Amino acid sequence: MASSDDKKQAINYKIPRPSSSIILVSPQNEVLLLHRVKTSSSFPSAHVFPGGNISSQDGDFPPAGHPDSHDDGAYYRKAAIREMFEESGILLAKNKSTGQLVKLSPTKREEGRHAIHKNEITFDQWLKRVDADAVADTEMLIPFSHWITPAINARRFTTQMYIYFLPPASDTTGDIANPGLSSEEVQAPTSDGGLEITEAQFLPASEWLRRAKMDEIIIFPPQVLLLSFVAQFLERAGEKIPIPAAESYERRKELIEFIHSGDPAWSHKFISPRPLGSMPDGRLIMDLNYPGQELEGTDKRGDPERVILVKFKKEGPRGVEVRWLSEVKPHLQDHKSSLWIVGLCLSLFASYLNFDIEPNLKLTRPGLH
Repeated sequence: MASSDDKKQAINYKIPRPSSSIILVSPQNEVLLLHRVKTSSSFPSAHVFPGGNISSQDGDFPPAGHPDSHDDGAYYRKAAIREMFEESGILLAKNKSTGQLVKLSPTKREEGRHAIHKNEITFDQWLKRVDADAVADTEMLIPFSHWITPAINARRFTTQMYIYFLPPASDTTGDIANPGLSSEEVQAPTSDGGLEITEAQFLPASEWLRRAKMDEIIIFPPQVLLLSFVAQFLERAGEKIPIPAAESYERRKELIEFIHSGDPAWSHKFISPRPLGSMPDGRLIMDLNYPGQELEGTDKRGDPERVILVKFKKEGPRGVEVRWLSEVKPHLQDHKSSLWIVGLCLSLFASYLNFDIEPNLKLTRPGLH
């Protein structure tokens, strides 16, 4: 008879597929989200950060399932910038001699974008064709947490999140040290013609969150959490747009300091959300401190202080809210009833994403901190 350990090893859970994503902050501190088509294989109809799976053209990658495959690396960064270009038309590349962002006409960017998407040429090959000194601006990508799809899903991702700040727009303050971009130099995002994206738009993080709260759009929990941080540091209630470049820089500095703070810092948090239980209104309480099945036994972990509340419906996640764990502890329902709700909601969630739930995996409720 097989031991319990043997049975555990026999579970055929899918190895997470590496992917990366960018929170792109505009010159006016707005955030780019893309609206996925209804037929998308991942997150249909949802609003997402630009990004996608790592490709062989992004460089050598550790073997599938290797512990190092979850760590920030050149392959994650190149994939994020390549996918940004393919999905939105925004090129994050610099001239390595001048350090300035590469400036191309919208027509030339669109031509390259479609050629890369159709695999007629690699991203690096196209960059060298338009500018011999052009390289992907990977150095300006700031890691901003890593997310691993829970093992309950047969289709999984290990996703490195980054934030990238486009230079603030030029203003009339005479700030010579930080001249910023002229209006003509700011790249406008566009859809990919409906292949994967129907709309690409910059809006304040708070506006994206408001639309999600009103059920006008679908945004998944990781995006809600990160957008809430961006709104907290980059926005002020009732302010007028545009804001001075100097003020923009100061707010960005505060956000970057936050990203590099904490234990671990948000630049090094690894999160695989799992349910603690449910609220009286039926929303799941998702733990953010668990790093995922692949990283158990390592020193990697997430956020022990915050949780996400969410109700997974057929159309996607609703009622997503970031709360302190200490606030929700008194509201946790009975263990058995919580797990029944958890199982039902996660089944609906998996069905929505076309995910298959592994039949041998059992839902467990982690202990409260």
